[in-house]
Amino acid sequence: DDEALQAFVMQMRGPVLVTGDAGYDEARQIWNGLIDRRPAVIAQCSGAADVVDALNFAREHDLVVSIKSGGHNVAGNAVNDGGMVIDLSRMNGVHVDPATRTVRVQGGAPLGDMDRETQFFGLAVPAGVVSTTGVAGLTLHGGAGHLRRKYGLSIDNLLSVDIVTADGTMRHASATENEDLFWAVRGAGSNFGVVTSFEFQAHPVGPMVMVGAVF
Repeated sequence: DDEALQAFVMQMRGPVLVTGDAGYDEARQIWNGLIDRRPAVIAQCSGAADVVDALNFAREHDLVVSIKSGGHNVAGNAVNDGGMVIDLSRMNGVHVDPATRTVRVQGGAPLGDMDRETQFFGLAVPAGVVSTTGVAGLTLHGGAGHLRRKYGLSIDNLLSVDIVTADGTMRHASATENEDLFWAVRGAGSNFGVVTSFEFQAHPVGPMVMVGAVF
């Protein structure tokens, strides 16, 4: 109802969009132009706290939830009809530690943002080949790209995640903490939670590289 929705809007730091709001139609668009879905609520989260609030609101009001990062999934899983879209596109920060060659990437960052920051230090994380693809969706479904023969898939270089599970709890998962959850997000399927940030191992690459393609 309107009262519950307004309370949710006031609670969120990022914008909350519904039908008729400025920016709603743009926010529901994804890469596959054949998909035309109309969510009831689009929560454009500004950080992990917003993700927790959005997930709790969706659970309390029995709303179907879709997670939007880059929106490149061909099937259009980033949006739904009549439910909630948790839009991570505002959460696009990338932090590189050149000493340890590790990279922390927020859940809404596209590959181009990650590549730009890592290349500044002569590093790269194995990822896809389209700069506007979301780091999150690509990584959680494997992540094949030009570096896979030398350094493996994106998921092979994933060190840890921060993830909000369905009960609204923020958890850290790695090889030594919440190990089962870390195993699950590295290829066991979807619906284990909303990953708000990823920690990757980076590798020395470039800045000058040679690429050959055969057609």
